[in-house]
Amino acid sequence: MHHIFRHDLHLFSRLKDVLELPLPAVVEAVVLPNDLTETRPVERRVDTLLRLDSAKDGSLLLAIEAQGKKDPAKPASWAYYVSYLWTKYGLPTALLVVCQDRTTAEWAARPVASGPAYMPTLSIRPIVAGPHNMPVIIDPAKAAEDLAPATLSAITHAGDPDIGAILKALSTALRDVPENVADPIIEFTAQGLSKRPAQDLWRTLVAVDLSFYKSYLSEEIRDEGRTEGRAEGLAEGRAQAGAAAILLVLEQRGLDVPDDVRDRVTSCADPEMLRGWLTRAVTAASAEEIFADE
Repeated sequence: MHHIFRHDLHLFSRLKDVLELPLPAVVEAVVLPNDLTETRPVERRVDTLLRLDSAKDGSLLLAIEAQGKKDPAKPASWAYYVSYLWTKYGLPTALLVVCQDRTTAEWAARPVASGPAYMPTLSIRPIVAGPHNMPVIIDPAKAAEDLAPATLSAITHAGDPDIGAILKALSTALRDVPENVADPIIEFTAQGLSKRPAQDLWRTLVAVDLSFYKSYLSEEIRDEGRTEGRAEGLAEGRAQAGAAAILLVLEQRGLDVPDDVRDRVTSCADPEMLRGWLTRAVTAASAEEIFADE
């Protein structure tokens, strides 16, 4: 059934009417090695692989990839992951791609086929989670209902103009949970925000709102603002972190920060007052409004 195509290399091109395909006229055809065995190990790692078991529908595999930017080589890698996992485990296999900007999310969601448009053969079309479909959670009570989706929301909306309010809701929600629950959330959020400006904001929010935690990140943040062994240095460092958080929220929201507002914020050493100003900075219409109730 297949040797005839090796005997007559142009046979496939002459089947276009039978197969109802707009095949081009082939100028040259070449027989390639048919051994697809990998003679040397090729390292390929999917970011995360889960098996999801359901009493009703059986099991499926979910491959999860974090994608920070467009990469023309990725669809072929994703197709390899899915076909390999399908072959190895014999289970339905799905792909989820997590993105932090709409452009990358739209690119990742496009169907890509291994063959030409008229013979797609193997198509890859991931499910995509990103700022285009993840909810914006700015209510601490809503964030506290389920911390994992709230964390994913914060990470995927890292470049959102409302990221200050999103992160503030998450840090507030973490105040009332055990340290062993909060620690991984703190770390995942810090790593997920990468080197964006939002990461600095998260670090200052952790220093101000979660100063009683002893996680690696919170300890690192507090170490930056204190003189070793001096309680007054620690207090000063927290005040500086709180002031920086307030100014960063205002600036990220595009609000003008007059010099008198900046001076008042940076000169304040009262942590409770700073916390109140930070809460108002998330929704204030102007920088001056953070002092409205005083």
